[in-house]
This record gives sequence, C-alpha cells and structure tokens, in this order.
Amino acid sequence: MKDWRKTLISPTTPIMEAIRIIDFSALQIALVVDENRRLLGVITDGDVRRAILKGVSLDNPVHLIMYRDFTTVNNLASREQIIALMKKNDLKQMPIVDENGSVVDLKVIIDLINEPQKDNWVVIMAGGEGTRMRPLTDERPKPLLEVGGKPILETILDNFVSFGFKTFFVSVNYKSEMIEDFCGDGCKWGVEIQYLREKKKMGTVGALSLLPAKPEKPLIIINADVLTNVNLQQLLDFHKSHKAAATMCVQDYHLEVPYGVIKINQHCIMGLDEKPVQRFFVNAGIYVLEPTVLDIIPTQESFDMTELFTRLIDQGFETVAFPIREYWMDIGRVEDYKKANGDYSDKFQK
Repeated sequence: MKDWRKTLISPTTPIMEAIRIIDFSALQIALVVDENRRLLGVITDGDVRRAILKGVSLDNPVHLIMYRDFTTVNNLASREQIIALMKKNDLKQMPIVDENGSVVDLKVIIDLINEPQKDNWVVIMAGGEGTRMRPLTDERPKPLLEVGGKPILETILDNFVSFGFKTFFVSVNYKSEMIEDFCGDGCKWGVEIQYLREKKKMGTVGALSLLPAKPEKPLIIINADVLTNVNLQQLLDFHKSHKAAATMCVQDYHLEVPYGVIKINQHCIMGLDEKPVQRFFVNAGIYVLEPTVLDIIPTQESFDMTELFTRLIDQGFETVAFPIREYWMDIGRVEDYKKANGDYSDKFQK
C-alpha cells in the first residue's frame, strides 16, 4: 500500500501491529501520533530489531521503543528542499507536518528520486556434504533438496532477486555439477551467477578467497541450507547505519530446562526455579562483510566464519548482530527438513 494514512498508529499500539504495518506497507515505517495527528515518534524496522536484542516483548506498546528524535519538514517545503534534507540526514522517509506538528503527508526518497540498482555481490555457500541429512543427500546435494516443491537454493535466489540483487557467486564442492547444471549462468532469473569451485573443504568462509576480485560494496553471504524470508534491504540498511565491518544475522533461541533447577549453597537449598527458560542469540548463517574484511581471510585454506569474527573482534573492528524476526530455518537435520516443508505454504506463498 502507498496510503500514508495507514501508517498512523497510537502510542498504545502493540509493537507486533507496528511490525505488520512496516512489513506490508511500501512506506516501511509507522508514525506514532496523538488524537490530533501530532507526531510523537516513528517506528522503523531498525527500532524493532534493537528492541528484540534488548529482550522487549512484541506485545508491549510502541511508545516504549519509538524513536522520538525524528526529523520532519513543513508542508510548505519544496521537493528539492525535502530531497536535500533527506540526503543530508540519510533518511528514507520524511514526515510532512503543518504548523501544529500534525502529520499531513509522508515522503519516501525512492518516490522522489530514482533508486540506484543494487550492485552488492551475493555469495551462496553450497559446498557442504550434508552428512547429517543422509540418506536424503546421497543422491543430491542439500541445496537442491525440495521444500514446498522447489529446491532450497531456488527459494534463496528468488528472495535475493526480489530485492534487486543481480550478481551471485555460488561456492561448490560436493556434487557440484548438479548445482551448476541447475543454476547455469543465472539467465533464467535474469541475473549473473559464477562459481567458486572448492578443490578441498574450505570451511564456512574460506571460499571467499576464491573471488575473482574484491567487491566495491558490502558483500552478503548466506549458507545454502538456510530457508528465510528476511528483509535483505533492511539488513543492508542496518549494516550501513552501524558503520559495521561485519554484520551477523542472529536468531532468538529458547531452551527450556525440563526439570526444576535447585540453587544450592553447600548443603542448603537457597531457591528453586521450576523449568527455567534460557534465552540465546544463535548464528543464523547470513552475513554482511565490508570488502576490507576479505584481506583477513587466508588464501586457499579452510577458514570458518567464527574464526573470522573472532579475529575482527580481537583487532577492534565494529561487528554487529542483526536479529531476524522473520521466518528462519536452518535445515541441518531431517526433522528440520520435514518442518520446513510443513511451513512453506504459510511462509512463502502468501
């Protein structure tokens, strides 16, 4: 939808409802207003993901997480003035208000100027043997296993293509000829696909040393067994806004201890906690790396993403976590594969 009025919400609106408005609106923002449409705050995807990292429940009202130090422009401003202000402050949306501070319009930068085509390279890591998925992977590599009637690799490509990415590299090893036969040169998606052919196992990131050149823009890497509909534009925006050298997508993971946990000091019971839930953020297998990061990756050697992030942290580089709030499934076991097939129609065929 393009009707800016549908982005207006009250301070008591649940965060989950704001997410729905952000996701299903072409405007990608929710405006928090009072009964007179005076602007109180704004909610974007970045605000939601920061709240998730802080453990804020999505049932809470939006006034707890809304951004209050927002920029607006008067309704008498010209198109050129609005564009200049948005570029100066690196803004994608600009609320337009009257003399009373009430919202009268909402401008989006891509409607005011032509959005440049995405030149970021995408690397899909598809060289693994899928040993935990046997016997399903005896005859075909895991990225070509079908979920919802189409190969996992095709769903990954479709999602990236829908966001305007056009240059892809696929790392291959196990049954590489099957992957290359399926993807070809990318023409059936209207994109370019090249291959990083691993002659030996190179870990989860070592294949990046096989790239023909260093990219000019941030590089997106995704494991070929990850099924997700994460918003890739929001991922890039998050990476840029934090001035990060490397961004790792993370998934909220809960683990319930199935017993009552006893707190003991020597022989005395100090407390009891019945079936406590532990909360973690786990690596989701999707990353954004600045081109300079590639200099850290050794040539023609096995190297894992955990090693890369550890080195970046030790060397003082800015590394950030992007929480995935959309559907995500790491298809590492047969049980995951069965669940993904059950989820597919609901998550990918809306």
